[in-house]
Amino acid sequence: MKRRFLPILSLFAALPAAAQTQPTLTGPAFIRDSLASYVQRGLRLWNIPGLAVTVVKDGQVVVSQGFGVKALGKPDPVDANTLFMIASNSKLFTGTALAQMEEEKKLRLNDPVRKYLPDFRLYDSTTTRQATIRDILSHRVGTKTFQGDFTFWDSNLSKAEIVQKVRTLKPSQSYRQEYGYFNAGFLTAGEIIPVVNNGQTWEAFVQQRILTPLGMSRSSPLTAGFGQRQNIALPYSTTYSTTPVQLPFDEIDNLGPATSLTSCVNDLSHWLQFQLDSGKYQGRQVLPWATLRRTREGNTISSTTKSPILPIHFRIYALGVYTADYAAKQIYWHTGGANGFVTNVCFVPEERLGISVLTNQDNQSFFEALRYQLLDAYLGVPYVDRSRQLYNIAHPGDLATYKAVDEQAKRVAQKKKPARKLQDYAGTYQNPVYGPVTVEAKGKQLLIRFSHHPKLTAALDYMDGESFRSTYSNPAYGIYPATFTVENGQVKTMEIKVNEFLEQDPYVFSKQ
Repeated sequence: MKRRFLPILSLFAALPAAAQTQPTLTGPAFIRDSLASYVQRGLRLWNIPGLAVTVVKDGQVVVSQGFGVKALGKPDPVDANTLFMIASNSKLFTGTALAQMEEEKKLRLNDPVRKYLPDFRLYDSTTTRQATIRDILSHRVGTKTFQGDFTFWDSNLSKAEIVQKVRTLKPSQSYRQEYGYFNAGFLTAGEIIPVVNNGQTWEAFVQQRILTPLGMSRSSPLTAGFGQRQNIALPYSTTYSTTPVQLPFDEIDNLGPATSLTSCVNDLSHWLQFQLDSGKYQGRQVLPWATLRRTREGNTISSTTKSPILPIHFRIYALGVYTADYAAKQIYWHTGGANGFVTNVCFVPEERLGISVLTNQDNQSFFEALRYQLLDAYLGVPYVDRSRQLYNIAHPGDLATYKAVDEQAKRVAQKKKPARKLQDYAGTYQNPVYGPVTVEAKGKQLLIRFSHHPKLTAALDYMDGESFRSTYSNPAYGIYPATFTVENGQVKTMEIKVNEFLEQDPYVFSKQ
């Protein structure tokens, strides 16, 4: 997840909780007496247009409810059937699919990836030979978290082209020793399914073997056409603006097994019941318990440090799901972040407890605070306002980002003149991972066009030295300095950066 920046506004003070009649809730006092008011305060504090939450306990759906609105400026409330992009919560569906392939003896999770995808390559030959299906599903191939995602996310690259580009990702960590979140690994694993399962795609498997049997009729394994579906939440962000900005819908089906599912809390309550009943739903065994058990076997340690604020001591990644201790119980969960959406799904088998929270504003941690608050209530943890706690931690980062954006604007406003003509910067630039981009001189600006993102541009306004302010046409990509290097009067390279939600490190492009 990216850093969450959390502005204080009163924009949502008058939002309705939801149009539907509020149910009579059972369970801990927080659920019975405080849930609605807590969520309403959270929407206001964190500037979230809408949220949906479900809680499953002892085989029953205790909560399945919407709050706030689907779109700012419109009265339509979020309800339990409102669709959100659940992004990386897709990963456990993929882990489940591959675990089921092993259960059916069509592969082994410890088989080398190249046994099924002979053209698969990582950056070095040794890791390429050794990398297993389990490795690429466990974020342990040596790449840094989100590495390559700027190239892949919302791009026009096909699945096969992304798998090809994985070989260009130079690892910065040790193979099988360190955790680095690897979206392209899940895509690659999903591409193995048709090889071993008579051509059946990942999307078809998820639909036929999971969504349909679980009665998840509103859910889809694809983002395509999401904007035309009924009862959808629109995506927003406050990362670079103190007022929420509506974002374009992501188009990420080329990363499908990592991130393309869309769903609602009513449907996810079925998924939680399935997880909590050993693979059964409404008394029917949908998938074997052995399959679910495989997905929960820990593979990669991501943290062994006690949290300073939460009753957590360790965190391990399994197959598309994290596991940790929480108040002496073993919990399983995952978060998901698409541009404009952040979500989570969590279950505690020992307590027969499941939780999911879906939101349509990506620059906040309330979707996590609510999960922790619900866990606290059910597991007997003394009350701490998790929303305010996380807000106080994150708010300084928000202010720092706004300050950085303001400082760039001030540098642009000085209207300094570059040492060379804008046309001297124009041309084609190449990055070994991304490929080519073009820079054009357009009036008093430079404009970057991206070969793999035909809908994306970046306007460059001169600041000083060899630095320009880059403002992307899709606000989700951010506002950052773009810096050129010059040798002997010739422009040699351009360094650009995007939101850390997309990729953490900058890209350096060489002028051709």
